[in-house]
Amino acid sequence: MITDVEAPATTWVIEAEDLWRIYRSGTREVYALRGVNLQIPSGRFIALKGRSGSGKTTLLNCLGGLDRPDRGVVRIFGRDLSQMNEKELTQWRRKEVGFIFQSFGLLPTLSAYENIELMLRIAQASRKEKKQRTIELLEMVGLAKWMHHRPFELSGGQQQRVAIARALANRPRLILADEPTGELDSTTAREILSLFRQIVEEEKITVLMSSHDPLVDGYVDEILPMKDGQIVR
Repeated sequence: MITDVEAPATTWVIEAEDLWRIYRSGTREVYALRGVNLQIPSGRFIALKGRSGSGKTTLLNCLGGLDRPDRGVVRIFGRDLSQMNEKELTQWRRKEVGFIFQSFGLLPTLSAYENIELMLRIAQASRKEKKQRTIELLEMVGLAKWMHHRPFELSGGQQQRVAIARALANRPRLILADEPTGELDSTTAREILSLFRQIVEEEKITVLMSSHDPLVDGYVDEILPMKDGQIVR
């Protein structure tokens, strides 16, 4: 990460300037983010690390346009998210950002193939493109033999691989992953982290993930510690 350095907007995949997010419950205020500044270049694998409640998920949500900060600016590939309405944000997310969640988020009644293909259907891809891209992704994550299995027939690691493939379906330039190894044993977690490393190097995609897993340290390019809503050094 580089901060407090002047650079052209196109240099950075992610730029966050003085981000604040405050949640209110009655008269109580919870400061989830406290003046976060962040700049991340292209083609990097970065981890936000910190305890539960440190602000990792809130920061990812603000960077992905799933939540809006109370103050500050988020620019992704030079585009200011605050200048988009909800419809524009939705269209932008589908094209530019892939999301991966700790709980996988797969539709239980759909097979691995169908969970991935659904993203391409939403994007109105052609029938040929849907089939070709879905099979390509299943092969990439090592699940071609399990393409017709539904989530309950897959292990936790296999479900996360489907979630990763689904996030890559529309060829995003940025992946935001919230605790992607949180539900996995250490062996499976290493496999998923290796897959992320492979994706960054081969697909030239930027991956920003949140984690409290010490295994992450050996796979990422940089660790950004978070505490009390701030990136600390």
